[in-house]
Amino acid sequence: MTIIADDTGWILQTAHVAYALGINEAGYLVHRYWGARLPHPDDYPPPPESAGWVSFNGPGQMLPEEYPAYAGLKYVEPCLKATFADGVRDVALRFDHAEVNDDNLDLHLRDDHYPLRLTLHYRVHPDHDLIERSASLINDGGAPIMLERVLSAQWHPPQQPRYRLSHLSGRWSDEFNLHRDDLPQGVTRLESRRLTTSHHHSPWFALDDGRSTEDTGDVWFGALAWSGNWLLLAEATDYGSARISLGLNDWDFAWQLDPGETLTTPAAYAGWTDGGFGAASRILHGFIRAQLPHGERPHPILYNSWEATNFDVSEEGQAQLAEIAAALGVELFVMDDGWFKGRLWENAGLGDWTPDPVKFPHGLTPLIDRVKALGMAFGLWIEPEMVNPDSDLYREHPDWVIHFPTRERTTARNQLILNLARPDVQNYLIAQFDALLREHDITFIKWDMNRNASEPGWPDAPRDQRELWLRYVQGLYRVWGTLRERHPDVLWQSCSGGGGRADLGILRYADQIWVSDNTEATARLRIQDGFSQCFPALVMEAWVTDAGRGQVPLDFRFHVSMSGVLAIGGNLLTWSEEERATAARWVAYYKQIREIVQLGDQYRLLSAHEGPYSAIQYMDKEADHGVLFAYRVWLPDPALLPVIRLRGLIPDARYEIQGVEGERSGLAWMHDGLRLPLANLESTVRTIRRVGAI
Repeated sequence: MTIIADDTGWILQTAHVAYALGINEAGYLVHRYWGARLPHPDDYPPPPESAGWVSFNGPGQMLPEEYPAYAGLKYVEPCLKATFADGVRDVALRFDHAEVNDDNLDLHLRDDHYPLRLTLHYRVHPDHDLIERSASLINDGGAPIMLERVLSAQWHPPQQPRYRLSHLSGRWSDEFNLHRDDLPQGVTRLESRRLTTSHHHSPWFALDDGRSTEDTGDVWFGALAWSGNWLLLAEATDYGSARISLGLNDWDFAWQLDPGETLTTPAAYAGWTDGGFGAASRILHGFIRAQLPHGERPHPILYNSWEATNFDVSEEGQAQLAEIAAALGVELFVMDDGWFKGRLWENAGLGDWTPDPVKFPHGLTPLIDRVKALGMAFGLWIEPEMVNPDSDLYREHPDWVIHFPTRERTTARNQLILNLARPDVQNYLIAQFDALLREHDITFIKWDMNRNASEPGWPDAPRDQRELWLRYVQGLYRVWGTLRERHPDVLWQSCSGGGGRADLGILRYADQIWVSDNTEATARLRIQDGFSQCFPALVMEAWVTDAGRGQVPLDFRFHVSMSGVLAIGGNLLTWSEEERATAARWVAYYKQIREIVQLGDQYRLLSAHEGPYSAIQYMDKEADHGVLFAYRVWLPDPALLPVIRLRGLIPDARYEIQGVEGERSGLAWMHDGLRLPLANLESTVRTIRRVGAI
């Protein structure tokens, strides 16, 4: 039984984790427990009683409310803030009733005066040790209610003297930098205000007591499934407790909840493990793979033509690249930007999604047929959300972009953002790309977005223009979701100038994320290490490019990309026969190991965030076969190279490692380890095999 209801409240149980909450003596819905699953229901603590601390700090300051609203003597960060039609600006919630249905718990609360109803949704994912939370606001009255903050959840780890917050930050071309910082007294705010998830912060967190490691210690962690403006509030209170609030960003936010209307927040997921940060990542990896549209199978090796041609695209030029790519063993050829009408440079054509009649006088079909004849599938780059002022679409519909009518329309990369909050814009995009996919044998789409919002206006909005931030993402999901439903076999990639839209929300529609526009291999080690804190290798497409060519060996560049979904993006026209032979060798090798890499368990043995020598391991679910990658960037000699201690092996089974003499027990490889002598800018990939009876 995943949900137990008793006199003290509710206990949500996964295979290893329990989460308990209840109603206390004063009627507050409060948190009780979050951690290891206990043997008996009466093992869990009762709901904490309401108690204040002098007149300045009442119970609202100290109670771990599940979903605090702004009301009364509460000075905590609320999950909900609203203004009613008569100007009253607080919400006094009272528990009404509960519903339990299989793995779902719905708790219904009402304001004690106004016709505002709140339903807190809890869903147990028993096989993944995760709890999913969201909230629905319902207006049962006859007048609008203005919502000013509506978060998805507030999480309460156990009380302890110290907490450390792990989070990811960065910028374009330098995404997913891992930080582990002591949580200071007060509120730490992480967010995006950019319309997308953003390159600058990620809606993922992990909390520990400052002593957890990759392999040991209690870790509470979570992520938000949302692809727009988001907010994470991490608070260390004055009473030795901590809170994490997660949801829609309230910056420039408003939502007019009309009579009879319901607003439901994005889902927030959280879990606990005593296996350190590595176990927390593997829990999220398994869950994400299970939610992906095509998470059950490995993804193909692709070649992308962008670096070879930029905008100088033609049928013959693409076909020439395709012939070379096919000879290397590539399985999917992707034509990038520059294929559509008027696209000679980045200043024109976006919005006019038909093949350029000069570059492709007979359309895309002849090129697609040539690619298929070479034994490869065909993919295409698109940027649906954008429009160039120099385009037929903009000249016909200048009102379709996000803008303020009295302000200059700021362009970035010579483009403006189509207002996907508008149903007519959504319908146009669905029609355009549905036709493109119906008329052509396209199996892969790279969906890009190369700027963030400015002048966030919607002059003819049906209600408050600030609803744009939420309605835009809802529109994006409608467009992408409709296209996916109509073309279920297409593999989709989320790209936003690299990792600007990487989140659990978009991975309900996309199968991959383009992690960064930075493809230089030594920089990618750190970027990919941070990315793996939340996301599995199956969604991490990684190109081998010409970045660092002449300095970073081609073997090294391949090894970095082979630790995700291998792809090639260099200019193959300039690669020597020796380079092409090297590429063909590693493509063939990767095909032998990719199921382990993409679908197996990942172990960060030596982090690229912590030193110039890093190592990553992948193991299949049976712990029979694995792959070990090791990289040395720059370590002055003489240097004592670190010991690599493997993980995920069966202790009393015997294993051999490619290129390492002798068989040893799994316990020996995990405790005593091995050293791999690498020179600067040298790397290696080794298979791990269980020997004997399997």
